[in-house]
Amino acid sequence: MMGFSGKTIWIIGASDGIGAALARGFAREGARLILSARNGAALAELAAECGDARVAVLDLAQPQSLADVVATIPPGSLDAVICTAALYDPGRVADLDPEATAKLVAVNLLGSFEVARLTPPLLRDGGQLVLFGSVAGYFGLPSGQPYSATKAAVANLAETLRAELAPRVDVRLVSPGFVATRLTEKNRFKMPAIITPEQAAQAVIRGLQTRAFELHFPKRFTWGVKLLRALPYGLSLRLTARLLR
Repeated sequence: MMGFSGKTIWIIGASDGIGAALARGFAREGARLILSARNGAALAELAAECGDARVAVLDLAQPQSLADVVATIPPGSLDAVICTAALYDPGRVADLDPEATAKLVAVNLLGSFEVARLTPPLLRDGGQLVLFGSVAGYFGLPSGQPYSATKAAVANLAETLRAELAPRVDVRLVSPGFVATRLTEKNRFKMPAIITPEQAAQAVIRGLQTRAFELHFPKRFTWGVKLLRALPYGLSLRLTARLLR
């Protein structure tokens, strides 16, 4: 997909953060947008900034909510489906709240499965299905669960879809590093190489015009975490254990 003028793009998780920045960025490129999230008021404000964007409120924690919106979109009418929606609740495994964890898994992982199951027929031939993983999914770091576990699973899902849906659907995986959003405000540590949602959105928009399967950024940070994943466990686990001290 070279250029987005006149393209129809559905962004799930568009009410704030990277999703909202993507909506503004694609609107400037001349795309037609469908904007989805739980917060209808925030979506309405964003739609007013994005021309004639359509608002379709949904909650990925409720599978029928997604299915209801899918039923309103004609098959083959979209050029891209982009799912940025996620919950984030960092902490040690021993301190997890079962109810909050179940909801996080429902949105981050099961929601991604439903997007992967229901939305491909809506895409034209060659359309893009874009799932958001995270650098947090590269390696199990202390106090990163269950978010990092779900993002590791999303990356695995995208890899599977890349094979299963080819060549009709162009599946992409986005793996951001730290981005300044309301989610990362929960972190109580200095976040290396943190970028703005606008910077993240521009990296995605540029990356979707290349052939790269995975779009990861900022690379000055993400390559380091990729290296950690590539190390033997005997070394990498010793390094991550130091983070607890």
